[in-house]
Amino acid sequence: MRFRTTGCVSALLLAGGFVVLGTTAAVAQSSTPNSSTKVAIDPRPVVRDPAVGAIDTWVSGLSQSTLANGLRVVLAPDTESPTVSVCVTYDVGSRNEVPGQSGFAHLFEHMMFQGSRNVGKGEHFQLVTARGGQLNGTTSTDRTNYFETLPANELELGLWLEADRMHWLDISAENFENQRAVVKEEYRMRVENAAYRPALIELERLIFAGYAPYEHPTIGSMADLDAAKLEWVQDFHARYYAPNNAVLTISGGFDTDIALGLVNKHFGSIASVNVTSFANPAVPPLSTSERRTQVDDVNAKTEAVLVGWRIPESRTEAHYALEMAAKILADGESSLLYESLVRKHSLARDVSAYTYDHRGPDAFVVTIELNQNSKRAEVEQLLERHLGQLATQGPTEEVLQRAKQRTRSNFVFGLQSNQSRAIALGEYATYFGDPRLIAKDFEALLRVTPKDVMTAMSRYLSKAARTLVAVRPVTQPKPATPSKSTATTNQPKPENR
Repeated sequence: MRFRTTGCVSALLLAGGFVVLGTTAAVAQSSTPNSSTKVAIDPRPVVRDPAVGAIDTWVSGLSQSTLANGLRVVLAPDTESPTVSVCVTYDVGSRNEVPGQSGFAHLFEHMMFQGSRNVGKGEHFQLVTARGGQLNGTTSTDRTNYFETLPANELELGLWLEADRMHWLDISAENFENQRAVVKEEYRMRVENAAYRPALIELERLIFAGYAPYEHPTIGSMADLDAAKLEWVQDFHARYYAPNNAVLTISGGFDTDIALGLVNKHFGSIASVNVTSFANPAVPPLSTSERRTQVDDVNAKTEAVLVGWRIPESRTEAHYALEMAAKILADGESSLLYESLVRKHSLARDVSAYTYDHRGPDAFVVTIELNQNSKRAEVEQLLERHLGQLATQGPTEEVLQRAKQRTRSNFVFGLQSNQSRAIALGEYATYFGDPRLIAKDFEALLRVTPKDVMTAMSRYLSKAARTLVAVRPVTQPKPATPSKSTATTNQPKPENR
């Protein structure tokens, strides 16, 4: 489930209406059913959650088609909307990178704004913002996307801009060197100089050890960025950035027939390519013994405990249950870990719990940033207690319903804007082949029971299966100051890190 914002559910409910299903037979059966098991039929009507009904109504109105060159198109019209969002999702992320070439997908997040045949460097931003629009691009392990939101009457501009860079991106030596320097600076800022980030990268590496697609961070490594060659980058682009490896989604105020005509006009002439298929390696077995390590962090002010487990992929029953477990543990000030570690015992200043929602094997992560004088052993003990209670007793119905209410708000509000809708539809179409599965995912989350949470946690979040990274703040040593007798004016200055 990919919507993590919070907010009100009213907007989409009003747009989609309230849906209540007719009488449905509810089936109760024993825990060990067989062909002769008798079932009890509950004649009471089952009322479908109105938020689920609203989203289901919305996705049922989607229009889907595929151009002759393989470009998949998903249209989500809302004729009352004054804006329109265009999103192109490419089926390429850091999982597609080969050893020695990490960070290439993220590099192209930057390269795609450096100009194309008919759009000069920087003009993409200028053309969109001059019309009151906004734009961006993001990269993950599993996809790269680029999107614009514009006034509804500027739909053709957004389509033309995306088509031009899909067809004729300027991958020159000058642009490559310029953006390599930009990405390296981003690496220094977001990794080398960011508290706890190196430890989180180490945690991810250990969780996915043996599964190459997810072992390295999306931003890549400084060594691979330094070693990258222009022809490698050009080859990477040629293998993945093509219409038959992309999904185009449009959401907002437009006429479907007019929009599809514009899509054909601007994208139809772009040739398909021989896309390199994702070579999905075998997934190693789950760990059966705890792994622990320590990362010294010059940017951290306090200690931290990062704990992770490998879990099943998204859209499985266990994953739905673990998503709810993450909310129960650390979503909001009434969550179990926040209430215990932050408010009651004052041991931590921040807690989080989440799933990564990968297309392949996934991860469940808990992070705890300690207060200044807290003891790490005490924090670990309390964490184990809460995890153990959920794994052996499950959450109470009240606690679970509170988590479901937050899920309901997050999910619906996460689809409130045209931009968020276009992005979500692009992801679902790319990952699972059907954007309408958004509604089924939402419904599956709201069906999770206390027993589901208990079963999934006992199966996948055991102490024996976990990876724990302890973060220890350290003081960066000051460079030695040379004595006056040996100092010279040509003495190199210490490198800033």
